[in-house]
Amino acid sequence: MVAAGGVYGMGGAKETAGTGARRRESVEPGRTGRPAAAVALLAAGISLVLAVGPPLFRPGFGVGGGRGGAPPGAGPGGRGGAPPRTLIATLGRNVPHYLEPDGTAVGIVPGRWRDAVAALPVIDQRPGWLRVRLAQRPNGSTGWVRRSDVGLTTSPYRIEIDARSARLRLFDDDAKVMDVPAGVGTLEHPTPTGNYFVALLAPSPGPGYGDVVLVTSAHSPTTTDYDATLDASVAILGPLGADAQIGVDDQAGVEGPRRQAGARVSRGCVRLHLADLGRLRAVPAGTPVDIIAEAAV
Repeated sequence: MVAAGGVYGMGGAKETAGTGARRRESVEPGRTGRPAAAVALLAAGISLVLAVGPPLFRPGFGVGGGRGGAPPGAGPGGRGGAPPRTLIATLGRNVPHYLEPDGTAVGIVPGRWRDAVAALPVIDQRPGWLRVRLAQRPNGSTGWVRRSDVGLTTSPYRIEIDARSARLRLFDDDAKVMDVPAGVGTLEHPTPTGNYFVALLAPSPGPGYGDVVLVTSAHSPTTTDYDATLDASVAILGPLGADAQIGVDDQAGVEGPRRQAGARVSRGCVRLHLADLGRLRAVPAGTPVDIIAEAAV
């Protein structure tokens, strides 16, 4: 995962600062389980293991923006009115995936990705089948897997990254619990919009990255050269020396709090102040990450 002198995904010393605007896209609601320690330590080879939560399912958006699956709070044992959660499929081995339930297998979903157990958000269900997001290119890939081939867990979190105002928001049980400035991709190397997820939590390769790196299922649309895997996964990480450029929230007197935008300072990654990054340590793999933009970049 760590290139020699490189990074997980976006953000080496070569990156430049800039500003820009965004376009809002459909946001997939979702949430995920909240383990006490949700960090997958790649170097130690420790897999992320979560206790299976209540079978509440908040369906996401499928390819093309279609919503599928059971209604929030529904399903066996579901508690009507309880906060819905994103269902996460965990794989202990490679399994086939299909274009449609009961169809012909069209590929293999790796049981491990970058040395971490695959944890994939479920966006639709049929009897005996689950439709999941995939971590591999192309961006937005999905597939159907057999229910019997995977384990299940849940969690209440969702991350939203606003690529126009350059802010990151964290939602817990549909309540916004974090809204902070972020460094995002430049106009030349934008942070790709769409519906993704936290693929794994990785150990930091150096002090500038913070103490943990959240590697997402999003991939740079413009470059592959900063990742040893030539995959260029978008990661949420520390400021990498651009802390002052990210910006801070401040008070605007009687006008109330002023939300200052972050900045375009990376080759697609999302950079946070170290304290803000630390608040994401409890977010488990499989958590939805929605990257939105309101105006054309």
